[in-house]
Amino acid sequence: MISAINICLSYGKRAIFKNVNIKFTPGNCYGLIGANGAGKSTFLKILAGTSEADKGEISIGKGLRLAILQQDQFAFDEETVFNTVIKGHERLYAVMFEREAIYSKEEFTEEDGIHSGELEAEFTEMNGYDAESEAAILLNGLGIPEELRQKKMKELEGGEKVRTLLAQALFGNPDVLLLDEPTNHLDLKSIKWLEEFLGRFNNTVIVVSHDRHFLNQACTHIADIDFGTIRTYVGNYDFWYEASQMVLKQKQDANKKASVKANELKDFIARFSSNASKAKQATSRKKLLEKLDIKELPTSSRKYPFVKFKPERSCGNIILEIEDLIKTIEGVKVLDGLNLVVNKGDKIAVVGGNSITKTTLLQILAGELQPDSGSFRWGMTITNSYFPKENSAYFANNLSLIDWLGQYTPPHEGETFARGFLGRMLFSGDEATKMTNVLSGGEKVRCMLSRMMLTNANVLLFDEPTSHLDLESITAFNNALLQFSEVMLFTSHDHKFVSTLANRIIELTPGGVIDRAMSFDEYLESSEINTLRGKLYHAEADLKL
Repeated sequence: MISAINICLSYGKRAIFKNVNIKFTPGNCYGLIGANGAGKSTFLKILAGTSEADKGEISIGKGLRLAILQQDQFAFDEETVFNTVIKGHERLYAVMFEREAIYSKEEFTEEDGIHSGELEAEFTEMNGYDAESEAAILLNGLGIPEELRQKKMKELEGGEKVRTLLAQALFGNPDVLLLDEPTNHLDLKSIKWLEEFLGRFNNTVIVVSHDRHFLNQACTHIADIDFGTIRTYVGNYDFWYEASQMVLKQKQDANKKASVKANELKDFIARFSSNASKAKQATSRKKLLEKLDIKELPTSSRKYPFVKFKPERSCGNIILEIEDLIKTIEGVKVLDGLNLVVNKGDKIAVVGGNSITKTTLLQILAGELQPDSGSFRWGMTITNSYFPKENSAYFANNLSLIDWLGQYTPPHEGETFARGFLGRMLFSGDEATKMTNVLSGGEKVRCMLSRMMLTNANVLLFDEPTSHLDLESITAFNNALLQFSEVMLFTSHDHKFVSTLANRIIELTPGGVIDRAMSFDEYLESSEINTLRGKLYHAEADLKL
């Protein structure tokens, strides 16, 4: 068990944690959630002992081993992939290293024999003889092929490094496992494997994630950071959302009733306190007023932006027609004779292939790239708006947010309109005057969504739009798109985002296109499609969102 006792932390005048007391018990997986800046990653670091609170202490059971998903991708550059995983259990790795050093000696002394026996006993107790097979199982489940396992970490790509570091955290059955955004850089198959791994894990897990589907599948409890404290709910993310909204509404309703009653009492006292015949009743009501408990609700750190896409006109019968589209990127043919017709009401999730293939298709449709050959045609009634995965070009000029949004506002609208719009997207007051060169990733995404809303387009193109957003912004964005009546084409790693929005799935595979009008979950569960995908990928039947 790991506990936080009276944890306090402030940055200047801003209190992050105020006397936080919480216990995390074995057998449970806790999803640690909260708005951006609420202190999720900071709290994990305090639990891990890599950061200190201003006050309070962390208590971990005697002899328990804690593992954390490392964020420094370069920390193990000179180690092999296999050794990096084993280093997740530092004592086991040290025993292995010392044991091998003794056995490699040309002259074996009696002292070496005694020490090697001690090491063997400890090695066996830590299941050292299973270490290699356990590491292989973890790496295989996370998509690291065997040919990479003896390579040095510096030879791996960024995503491969992150997967290896995740295997390192999972290795050796730690008593307490701390995971900060573990699904980043994982494909759907690896995420499902991780969900199942955590489902079998018998010790304590505390995880930070913006993936709502993962939180629903993996978590037994939700630890919600808000109002400077942490409150635990039994159940997954969806249960927390319903329960927390109910608790908040109950508090608001109770306050509202108390306020109405207080106003009635104040009105009576004001009217009759000087009336001799009513003086006794007025005094009685003063006592009732004093007993009324009207609590001012604390300000939540959780804020939802106002997102709404309102098309200027409905789409006509012809939306988009693509014929024999071909495009080669750096010598690799990423689109090879693509044919596609988009229909009214389509909400198309583009999956499979690799990210370059999907991004290239959207860039061509948005007019940012030209195909090598083939053609595409938008209907006469269509106006489209595009959300790119890489948005730095839109912020190349260092402008205030008011001036930046002013580039996309209607000509007759001025600063007041821009300020109002920015306020609804959580840039209120002085936030609206901040410069674009200091924006975080999530803030840039909210700016890009603001730009798209102002186009009033009837076809929306999104390339990984939920990256960098907190759960509140993802929820508001997801709900807005559920209300959008026209056409969308999008890519996303967010399972819930795709499953709630898409009514048509287009998978781009090396051997061709799979195109089905169905929900994402139906698509994943279809045995016919799984068989077809296996043929098209040839031995690489691996759906990558």
